[in-house]
Amino acid sequence: MNRRDMLKTTLATGLFLPGISGLAFGNDSPNERVNVALIGLGGQGGFQVRGLASQNIVAMCDCDDARAGNVYEKFPKAKKYYDFRKMFDEMANQFDAVAVSTPDHTHFHPSYAALSLDKHLYLEKPMAHCVKECRILTELAREKKRATQLGMQRHAMPQMRRTIEAIQSGAIGEILEVYSRVGGDRGMPQPLDFSKPQPEGLDWEMWIGPAKFRPYSDGLCPYKWRFWWDYGTGETGNWCCHILEIPFWGLNLTYPEKVAATGPEVDSERTSQGMDVVFDFPAVGDRKAVKVYWSHGGFNREIKKHLEKVPGIRQGNNFFVGTQGVLSCDFGWHEVRLFDKNAVYEAPAETIPPSPGFHQEWINAIKGGEPASCHFDYSAKIAEAGLLGNAAYRVGAKEAIRWDWKTMKSPDCPNIDEFNYPDYRKGWEINIT
Repeated sequence: MNRRDMLKTTLATGLFLPGISGLAFGNDSPNERVNVALIGLGGQGGFQVRGLASQNIVAMCDCDDARAGNVYEKFPKAKKYYDFRKMFDEMANQFDAVAVSTPDHTHFHPSYAALSLDKHLYLEKPMAHCVKECRILTELAREKKRATQLGMQRHAMPQMRRTIEAIQSGAIGEILEVYSRVGGDRGMPQPLDFSKPQPEGLDWEMWIGPAKFRPYSDGLCPYKWRFWWDYGTGETGNWCCHILEIPFWGLNLTYPEKVAATGPEVDSERTSQGMDVVFDFPAVGDRKAVKVYWSHGGFNREIKKHLEKVPGIRQGNNFFVGTQGVLSCDFGWHEVRLFDKNAVYEAPAETIPPSPGFHQEWINAIKGGEPASCHFDYSAKIAEAGLLGNAAYRVGAKEAIRWDWKTMKSPDCPNIDEFNYPDYRKGWEINIT
């Protein structure tokens, strides 16, 4: 059986393959460059191109020449592919790490193939298209002992560290509520126009991949796929891994035990222009239970009663409510207000060390160093929360339903499975039960 047949077998049966790469950077010089394959070069893929340019880029894959732009010219020795399956078939022995930066609906298949073939993996957020896919990739990476990094690059910002230190300092007391948001009203795009010709240099069959087939439309490619459920995860999927990471990191959140979601009338095909999700997180150790309100479009109205206590406070993407005060923050700043007017807030000591660089973290981990800061065992639960919020909205869970994170099931709402488990089109099936 050749490697292509082996890969077909793993994609069809869900079996995990033994590694076929002989390199082991943990025993080599730390100055050794890592052999990397890139899948997805346009858009956010450009961030990976720049971040990994110091490594040995041996293969590059994108199904859209226009989106890839002039990236191929920058790495003339790298072999060019339209189909990641062919790339793995022909070159899997020549690289040890893969970076995947494709639309949400095509995150899982190349990532699953890479991990199955013992490759280290950098993957763009929101990790996958549904909760089940996130869990499979996390467990497979753990089993294979591969270095992973989810594309939550704001984690490396210096001010993020100062915010987390402030949250964890105890200055605002016990934190029982958090309000998180992304602004704007993106969603519900115009109906698709299929009249325009498919551009040259675009492999539409590969672009569609495992998702529902539709003819080419510029209302999907290159960007507006994000707002169609078959291909994207809306603004919640787009931003949850960045914004919700602040309470996850600061409060050591795990998995929610309840979820509820409200918003405009659900459209079966298009993502909404707004959404409110409420997550109930259980107590862990000395930390009490926490309720997190996620909003797309503006803060949940429940925040009003807290804002009245701290008039004029700057509003960012997160607002923490404690027993002794509040903390408002965004990626680049935070502001603390204490309820006791006579109390003086003193910033805590800086204890979280700086990042060597978000991509460098991953390269160091590949070479045997500490795990990257957003490795899957840490980051996947954040991605899962956002995708679970989408599922709760789509299934109409306006009242809180229980969520069993271990089984990825809700005893109150079996119908939520439809949105938490994938349904691949013919030719892309994977047995992931």
